[in-house]
Amino acid sequence: MSPLSLLIAIFGAMSVAMLIGWAYQRARANGGWTDVFWSYAVGLVGAAAALAPVGEIAPPSVRQMLVAALVGLWSVRLGGHIASRTIGAAEDARYATLRRQHGPRFQWEMFLFLQIQAAAGGFLILTVALAAHNPASGLRLIDLVGAGLFLTAVLGEAAADAQLSRFKADKTNRGKVCRTGLWALSRHPNYFFEWLAWVAYAVIALDLGGGYLAGWLAWSGPAFMFYLLRFVSGVPLLEAAMVESRGAVYQAYQASVSAFFPWFPKRAAAAEGSTT
Repeated sequence: MSPLSLLIAIFGAMSVAMLIGWAYQRARANGGWTDVFWSYAVGLVGAAAALAPVGEIAPPSVRQMLVAALVGLWSVRLGGHIASRTIGAAEDARYATLRRQHGPRFQWEMFLFLQIQAAAGGFLILTVALAAHNPASGLRLIDLVGAGLFLTAVLGEAAADAQLSRFKADKTNRGKVCRTGLWALSRHPNYFFEWLAWVAYAVIALDLGGGYLAGWLAWSGPAFMFYLLRFVSGVPLLEAAMVESRGAVYQAYQASVSAFFPWFPKRAAAAEGSTT
């Protein structure tokens, strides 16, 4: 397979996957399902891109298999978590807010948004492919560092999700903001660890000896993911919904806790409660 063919296959597969996701969320009247489709699609297409032969046909290298396993693990965990909180639940606050804002144009806006998400997913998969197709022989120490960083990210995100789920399960916390565990250090620790997982692929793509200059392009993936999560579809949409539903309680949380990177709070919490 040529690099161009791989690019076309990646972006084409993501576009079709999110078209199916759009149709499914429309049938279920719950935009949250699109996150499930995106997570599984990126994992499936990413693993296929990692294992695909580029140029000369040859069996997958141990690095290709490692990267495919990592993106598969990420996909199964994240997709499964989002699906478990979407089944039988109210629509995610971000999509509920967009539904109110766009009214009858919501489905059209959602279709366009999901195709943008498909392109974003395809762009991120390029980071996976660049890591997998690093031509260095065997597994290097830096590959193991990247894999360790990835596992730290997956475990950290799983811990943040579990802490929030436990907090929300306590009915006495209704209307409050979660300030326990990792949520005391970051308003979005799940987003931070999600970003960290993409940094891991960029680390695996590196060749400090200069033998794989294309590997440096892999850093565009985590840079792009940070931009999306921090400034586009992650923090801004969710925090707008949280301010709308929690008001001053959430604004006090914003004033004291870092938005993204975990850090010590600026001052004692003015109130406690739950985020989504």
